[in-house]
Amino acid sequence: MKIELEPVYGAYLEEQIPPLDAESGYRRALELASYVFSAQIYGWSFHYDVGERARGIAEELELTPLGEITWGDPGLNVTDANFKDRVLSVWMDYRPTDAQRRRLDMWKMGNVRAAQAIGYTPLDGPATTSNWLTIREEALKDAARAAIRAMLQGSERNRPKEAAGFISLETFPYFWITGGRWAAQARFKVEIREIIPFAAY
Repeated sequence: MKIELEPVYGAYLEEQIPPLDAESGYRRALELASYVFSAQIYGWSFHYDVGERARGIAEELELTPLGEITWGDPGLNVTDANFKDRVLSVWMDYRPTDAQRRRLDMWKMGNVRAAQAIGYTPLDGPATTSNWLTIREEALKDAARAAIRAMLQGSERNRPKEAAGFISLETFPYFWITGGRWAAQARFKVEIREIIPFAAY
């Protein structure tokens, strides 16, 4: 993963921010890795309101984490790193426990399907309290929304009202800035457990 040492984040868009030092860069890399590995192993449960403009129904995705790799987990290690053009590139390794391996195996079973999408969020995030990590999380959440929406469009003849299930990351996402927004491209594993049509209401 790559950590910019001269970042522009959150409520500080108009201010000069000193470059991060190496220690802060490593810490950010470990925080992001903990988040991503948690999303790969545990994933989230989701509830998705598909939304429909004509009926005045807003589109909304709720993600609830199913587990977390905490800061200082002994299974997470930096294996290599280098600096180039004020960017810290870090390679990580995570050694899951037996219980975590079983959870990873669950993402290969049942009706789990693969999906890929790109999500976006404003440069300054969804709120003035946004920081560098929550901004990336929001871009990733939007990618998850787009992936679930595309999956439903491919499987349902009529647009449903709601859907619920489970979703996890398959690989590390890729983040970049485009058109004044943060973007996240990600591959997911998705299991849709429930689809509620408009006819049910």
